[in-house]
Amino acid sequence: MTDYFAFYGLPLSFNPDMAVVKQQFYALSKKYHPDFYINESQEKQAEVLELSTVNNNAYQVLSDPQKRLHYILEFKGILKEGENYALPQSFLMEMMEVNEALMDLQFEPDAARLAALKAEVATIEQAISAEILKQTVLFDNLNAAAQDDSLLVIKELYYRNKYLIRIRESIDKLS
Repeated sequence: MTDYFAFYGLPLSFNPDMAVVKQQFYALSKKYHPDFYINESQEKQAEVLELSTVNNNAYQVLSDPQKRLHYILEFKGILKEGENYALPQSFLMEMMEVNEALMDLQFEPDAARLAALKAEVATIEQAISAEILKQTVLFDNLNAAAQDDSLLVIKELYYRNKYLIRIRESIDKLS
């Protein structure tokens, strides 16, 4: 896995300086633009194309908070492909109630109940987003030894948020 932070000369951070990310993206876009290497060897052109692709991917990931969160957790080995992560029972019970309300609304549409459910989910999302921000800022200020425990907390929040995104998408389909 390519270290996008190292590629941009930045320390690993959940909250990097976005002005620097953008500045690095533009500088490397110029440096690795394939048109500047048209007269080079096939190997050099392939290398530059690869670096250009890495630059584009790095910018897409580092400039999007959700993608950046996923990337760092994966980069640190905290997220595993196809992992079956178990969320806390209390959260699942709360989400079960939301899902039941969603099913009811599919069979018996009710604009007022839908609006109330949207508001409830938005409140839960805002609380999780605030906690993610709090934990990621904390992570960025911890020493390497303490960061591992912090990553486990962030991982759980990531999965809660991911679950809520799916619920919000279901709500949006009913709107």
